[in-house]
Amino acid sequence: MIDPRRLRVLRALAEHGTVTAAAESLYLSPSAASQQLAALEAEVGHALLERRGRTVRLTATGAVLAGHAAKIAAQLEAAEADLAACAAGAAGELTVAAFATAITEVVAPAVAVLRERVPLVRVQVKDAEGPASRRLLIDGGADIAVAVEHRDTLSPGEGQLLREALYAEPYDAVLPPNHPLAGERSVRVAGLASDPWITPWPGNPLHDAVLLACEEARFRPRVEGVSDDFRAVCALVAAGAGVALVPRSALRALDLAGAVVRAVSGSTPTRRVFAAVRRGSEGHPLLRRALDALHERAAEVGERPL
Repeated sequence: MIDPRRLRVLRALAEHGTVTAAAESLYLSPSAASQQLAALEAEVGHALLERRGRTVRLTATGAVLAGHAAKIAAQLEAAEADLAACAAGAAGELTVAAFATAITEVVAPAVAVLRERVPLVRVQVKDAEGPASRRLLIDGGADIAVAVEHRDTLSPGEGQLLREALYAEPYDAVLPPNHPLAGERSVRVAGLASDPWITPWPGNPLHDAVLLACEEARFRPRVEGVSDDFRAVCALVAAGAGVALVPRSALRALDLAGAVVRAVSGSTPTRRVFAAVRRGSEGHPLLRRALDALHERAAEVGERPL
């Protein structure tokens, strides 16, 4: 193994021409520089210097190794610069786990901002719903999780995480075009008590949110269709199969296929979205930059109309 510190001495000799000048450039004594060069020759098993009286010159082998020494020095400088960039949060890698709507509305735009501000960053995004994103975070498969507050938020392992609120948005009512309330500007959840419902699958946080909204309106919904795909939900509603409550941001990119969207009046159900990191990692500069980008984008989500 070649000692890179000795390569520095060889490179300095090639640049300055004499052992004395090379030693001065490295703040070494001439004898110390000569010892380093002799040790380097022993390491490589080749003569690197030709001694002519009180002067020395590089052999052909020495000149070749000096050329490599210059490249190695440049690579070490680049490594130090990259490490400094990582320490300052200006480079590195991170993984974000989030549910699909958050990826579309918040994560993807935040990644674009982050890449513009920190060109050396590499961001991997994983589509993960509910507890899956939190498990990825706890197990080290993600550095940031974007998730919805629900009944599992305080499940085992939550104490290992720190959370930051990102945004809150209302649920809107999605109705068939011929629904009796389709002509109203807004509807109450209680006014949909006699309708069939289309909801996400049990286990999805949004399923719990729909049940809670109906419970607060003093009825239990008659669920006749389930899907975690809001395009499918809206298509079923447009076909007259039922009514639904859908988070506003999820409706923005959808073809509603004739379904009618109305704001919910009275006690309006709300989806609250947060970003979580592992406790202790919150001070990492790159992680902080990523969270700041998420917050900037999230600030727009709950305010934009359909």
